[in-house]
Amino acid sequence: MTEASPNPVSAPRAIDAWAQPALRTMFDRLPEITRLFQKSGVPPEMAETGLTPDDVVQLMDLAGVEKLLLCAWCRPGTWVATNDEVAEWVARHPTRFVGVAAVDLEKPMAAVRELDRAVKVLGFKALRVIPWLWSLPPNDKHYWPLYVKCIDLDIPFCTQVGHTGPLMPSETGRPIPYIDEIALKFPELKIVGGHIGYPWTDEMIGLAWKHEHVYIDTSAYLPRYYPPQLVHFAKTYGKDKVLFGTNFPQLMFHKAVKQALELGLGEENERLFFRDNARRVFKLE
Repeated sequence: MTEASPNPVSAPRAIDAWAQPALRTMFDRLPEITRLFQKSGVPPEMAETGLTPDDVVQLMDLAGVEKLLLCAWCRPGTWVATNDEVAEWVARHPTRFVGVAAVDLEKPMAAVRELDRAVKVLGFKALRVIPWLWSLPPNDKHYWPLYVKCIDLDIPFCTQVGHTGPLMPSETGRPIPYIDEIALKFPELKIVGGHIGYPWTDEMIGLAWKHEHVYIDTSAYLPRYYPPQLVHFAKTYGKDKVLFGTNFPQLMFHKAVKQALELGLGEENERLFFRDNARRVFKLE
């Protein structure tokens, strides 16, 4: 354990829509995140040792987080965390962890086959591709076979929207035109845009309102820094469209949950934000 044990918060039975297994190898294979994690206050020893599945469940329990969507990561030329490594975590705590697949975007047919395996064999519930890792926006032709496969498997496509915290170009994270275009071309595709889309949050809100199957998850931002318009959206006409997320281990569960409970969403909206929207979108029943 690397975080001082906080006092347990009032448990919202939260589902965290975006997290990673805190593998030591992930820190080694993603040097771009070092500065981001330092600025976010991630303990340096975590990067040196990582956390075990049991460590993470203990942190979840302290924060009232019931389930964690854990994503694999692939980048050009190498795997950062494989689907099978994530599946090992899920097997360790099958009621607490849910697998989110990654694929090698540069090998379209192999990517489709790997996604099919991850869902049908490993039981994963979504695909996530990080555009800045590939320098390819979501409307690029490399993604299109995967969108068709996601629709066929009835799973969401998850991606990063907004600027990049790591020192990488941010253009691939623009909601308009990229998310708008794929939502128009693939209206059956469920799209979850993580990291709130900042500084284009208004664009992301507009798309979530416009498109039936476009959603926002709040990962990578502590709730006290959510843009006011996003909080208003979650309280009112977008209450079915916003999902709680942390981007763990960048943000710790306890702090994110505690601050989210202070937003004043109201009982019904808290239930949707913390739990029910994710259950519906990722089919976690």
